Amino acid sequence: MEETKSLYMMTLGCPKNRVDSEVMLGTLRTRGYSLVQEPSEAQVIVVNTCAFIGPAKQESVDSILEMAELKKSGSCKTLVVTGCLSQRYGQELSQEMPEVDHFLGTSAYAQIGDLLAAEATPRQVIPDPDYIHNAETPRINSMPKYTAYLKISEGCDNACAFCIIPKLRGGQRSRPVADIVAEAQKLADSGVQELNLVAQDLTAYGHDLPGKPKLHELLKELVKVDVKWIRLHYAYPRVFPDELIDVIATEPKIAKYLDMPVQHASDKLLLSMKRGRNSEFLKKLLGKLRERVPNLVMRTSLIVGLPGETEEDFELLKEFVKEQRFQRLGVFQYSDEENTAAFDLPNKVPAKTIERRWREVMAIQKRINREQNKKLVGQKLTVLVEGPSEESEHLLVGRHEGQAPEIDGQVYINDGLAYPGEFVTVEVTEAHDYDLIARVVERPDPKQREHTPREAHPAPIPLKAMVRPPEPRPE
Repeated sequence: MEETKSLYMMTLGCPKNRVDSEVMLGTLRTRGYSLVQEPSEAQVIVVNTCAFIGPAKQESVDSILEMAELKKSGSCKTLVVTGCLSQRYGQELSQEMPEVDHFLGTSAYAQIGDLLAAEATPRQVIPDPDYIHNAETPRINSMPKYTAYLKISEGCDNACAFCIIPKLRGGQRSRPVADIVAEAQKLADSGVQELNLVAQDLTAYGHDLPGKPKLHELLKELVKVDVKWIRLHYAYPRVFPDELIDVIATEPKIAKYLDMPVQHASDKLLLSMKRGRNSEFLKKLLGKLRERVPNLVMRTSLIVGLPGETEEDFELLKEFVKEQRFQRLGVFQYSDEENTAAFDLPNKVPAKTIERRWREVMAIQKRINREQNKKLVGQKLTVLVEGPSEESEHLLVGRHEGQAPEIDGQVYINDGLAYPGEFVTVEVTEAHDYDLIARVVERPDPKQREHTPREAHPAPIPLKAMVRPPEPRPE
């Protein structure tokens, strides 16, 4: 019998990367690996990297070098680098980082068990992206047991000028409806009550499958699974049929929360970005969504500083933010990435100008957040309790339906008792720029509490800040 090896997994980047890490964890568990929480204790360290923008690449490189030091001072015998950085720069990295034992590309993650078990594993395994896991693939949920990400497709068929993802992840590969539902049921059976649907382009789901199933058809099947919330992330606005709006509006399990990146409000910039829609289309779609889905919480992402963005373009963007009053908003500073269409665009915007524009948009959004949160004082909300607050042992922390895990604000509970994983009714007593303070006014009945987890989930798999920007928090 093989000796059990200790494993430490570090994941950088987006929730889709997290799912890949969870598949690697599940795969390696079946091979007898045991997870440890400290990298210094691990015999095998895996760094699952991001290469979306410059800062993410730098963070990935820094993390690799940090873990490489443990081959000298810790227990580490094998260092594996996986994900987008390997896919994009595998050849260069293998020459510059001799301390790394293996580089695996984005579609090789499920092969990690076979590769580490092989006597003569190639140092680089960078296949063309064509793989996506299925419901039978081993996976360990690294989130608290009541919430999980559910990846419904991989890759992307869009050609946004600023984005390298299609070159790193390949074309869109949607999972069949039955397979997604089967994985959702497994997650629900394990205690998951919140499913967070992710993909590179959620609303393009199914166009590559036989019969071309649509996202709204998938959702009608997913709501049959016994969970409380189903949340939609990365719902691109290019294709958004009325049937999808109807499902969001009428199905109680679909969280009234929509993550839809619009990127800009200048038609000139949207054209340069190759987004496929103009500002008039976006405004009409946003208006229709808010009209037909009462109390909808909208999250979006914007980019400032794309080559050719003038002060006039930027003023249009600021007015758009003021007009639309998104409840959640993240801002990217444009990163000039080789092998993207935007890399070759003229009229680059100076870094200092990009920084200034970023801060201006964040300041506008901060005021909007504050005003919207103040309107919630005195209201009653259903909150998913996550556990004790890191700030104080006298506070509980949770999220209401309009707050997604990891990127949005939270609800701090300073009065009342609740267990992690419970859904409780709270009354908002205080509002801050991003977070709320509340007291518990109603808990589940005892029969429900009998099936509610009363202990916090074990320490999560170490993951760093997601590439998708959280709500702006200017100093």
